Amino acid sequence: MSVSDLEIKPNKTLPGWSMTESFVLAGGPGGQNVNKVSTAVQLRFNAVAVQNLFTDRQYHQLIKLAGSKATKSGEILIEASKFRSQDRNREDARERLKELVLKALEPPPPPRKRTRPTRGSVERRLKSKAGRSQIKKNRGSVSSDDS
Repeated sequence: MSVSDLEIKPNKTLPGWSMTESFVLAGGPGGQNVNKVSTAVQLRFNAVAVQNLFTDRQYHQLIKLAGSKATKSGEILIEASKFRSQDRNREDARERLKELVLKALEPPPPPRKRTRPTRGSVERRLKSKAGRSQIKKNRGSVSSDDS
């Protein structure tokens, strides 16, 4: 089934030809209707076909974030069956794909800056260790010198 383009950001759009939708029977609430109407949506996004839209880091991040939704061939499969209507499930699947791609496009966090503990914190830590050591030494057996 043909799918319309999906705008991720103002300057980034996923082409419709890279996605396919199929409708399948969904379980859950819905009475007899659930057995007759295919309301669940399976949205397949071919990430390999549009790999040129992403940098290598972004593409690998997208596949990593997709986790078990990603296939070995580089497709991402999103299933949506939360709602009773096809249209709402279609929008839900497209929104989840959009969130996944946006998360993959985020820049990596800055590297952690190594810091050293302050002199006061080192002294407090050593003082508390010495205190604990003294407490544990006092737990030993008591010798009686009364005889």
